[in-house]
Formats: sequence, structure tokens, C-alpha cells
Amino acid sequence: METTLRGSKEFQRVYRTGKRFEGHLLTVFVLPNSLTQHRLGITASRKALGRAVDRNRAKRLLREAFNVTKPRRDRLKKRYDWVLNARRSLLSLESRRPSDEFEQMIASVESEEASVVEAQVM
Repeated sequence: METTLRGSKEFQRVYRTGKRFEGHLLTVFVLPNSLTQHRLGITASRKALGRAVDRNRAKRLLREAFNVTKPRRDRLKKRYDWVLNARRSLLSLESRRPSDEFEQMIASVESEEASVVEAQVM
């Protein structure tokens, strides 16, 4: 079972020291943790999204994307703290689903892991 990030300090630690991945629908910040599971934090700001109903919908979509990609995340070598930031374009969902884009972000994290392992071997 995944747990959530709680409190500003945990979010700020991920923002400051984590790696950032930009997408069309969301921005992901990721930081390795020493736990046995991934942790999730979601932000949907009033500045970016406006009305509360839109912010809540964005958070639901991002939580769903996180849950749907569990098998892919479990294949990662490490466990991470993930902070997903919703962008305005998330609400207009033309053809791409948030889970597709998040899947690409996980692939980026996976390739980062591989390059770190490769650098340690050399």
C-alpha cells in the first residue's frame, strides 16, 4: 500500500533535492526514499487551475494515474517520493490520458536509474 506525503516539509524536500520531469499535463518531482514503498504527494494550485471543483478533479485524475501505473513503478529498483503537480492542460484532456504521460515519466526515472548504475560500474 502506498502512503502519502504529509506536510510542507516533506513536499519542500522533494522540490529542493528531487529530480524534475516536465510534461504537457503534469510536472513530476521525484526523490529516492529509504522506505519499502512509494509515497505520493499531489498539488493542484489555485493559480494554475482556478476553481475548487477543477482542482479536485485534477487531483483525482493524478491519483488515478499514480494507481494505474503501480505495476510499472514496482519494477523500479528504488522506491521514491513522488510529487505530481497538475497543469491547466490536464483538465482539457484532448487525446492523451494522464496515466500515459505519467508512464513516460516513470520510464525517464527508470533510464536515470540505469545511467546511475552504468556510471557506478565504470
